[in-house]
Amino acid sequence: MTAHADLRAQLDTLTTEAFRPELAEIDRLPTLDIARTMNAEDATVPAAVAAQLPHIAAAVDAIAERMSRGGRLVYAGAGTAGRLGVLDASECPPTFNTDPGDVVGLIAGGPSALVTSVEGAEDSKELAVADLTALEIGPHDTVVGVSASGRTPYALGAVEFARTRGALTVGLSCNAGSALAAAADHGIEVVVGPELLTGSTRLKAGTAQKLVLNLISTITMIRLGKTYGNLMVDMRSSNEKLRARARRIVALATGAPDEEIEAALTATGGEVKNAVLVVLGGVDGPTAAELLAASQGHLRAALALAPTR
Repeated sequence: MTAHADLRAQLDTLTTEAFRPELAEIDRLPTLDIARTMNAEDATVPAAVAAQLPHIAAAVDAIAERMSRGGRLVYAGAGTAGRLGVLDASECPPTFNTDPGDVVGLIAGGPSALVTSVEGAEDSKELAVADLTALEIGPHDTVVGVSASGRTPYALGAVEFARTRGALTVGLSCNAGSALAAAADHGIEVVVGPELLTGSTRLKAGTAQKLVLNLISTITMIRLGKTYGNLMVDMRSSNEKLRARARRIVALATGAPDEEIEAALTATGGEVKNAVLVVLGGVDGPTAAELLAASQGHLRAALALAPTR
């Protein structure tokens, strides 16, 4: 009973767990009024994220520097936070043509926890240690612990263990003064306030975490040269829709006619970034690959090395 009492006392101090008496009869409102109330709550989230942008930017610069040396970006969380990390990681290969091992999402309890609750998994620091040990986490890597409360043992354990291995650490939470932020090299605390449904942190807190993870992965990939302007030139053309998008991206980047675009994509095995370099740099497919390798994959740098037409 003492442990339960201690945990309840902790929860009582968390903004994300606070009870809002003004919403105590929300279930008696018309559906449209509930929807308007919920929508108004969601509208406050971007401002909370904006307040943390300097911290987010500092974390991104540090992450990108490590990834440029071959490091990995690892998200670690439980429940909703873990699912959001897995979601963000899984979108990086098709969007930025990263290796599946470059950005990894760990969820307490493993893959089955994506769809069902794994009892007790979030309470285990040891489980986080085991998961990161299996990844052989090291000094070039970054571990982002994600927890709305900022006290979840799995996320906290991941950050604490990662630091002992020399990895860069980021703590993303939705409460001020969180243990997670304090344990990390970079603390990001997006304080969104009490939820519409008391303690349901899949709502505003989950939305905030999704926005921050979008910022972290997207800007990191921009810094790594995975885009050309706002075009996804490193995207993977794995289906018909994406193949059509690839052609459109080459067209937007180059203004070339369809015939030239098709020839460039054929010459580069469908690699969008290489095809853009073929068209704009006036080089053949193998030369485009060589220039990009010499430029660490940055298209603008490779174009600067290409002979002018």
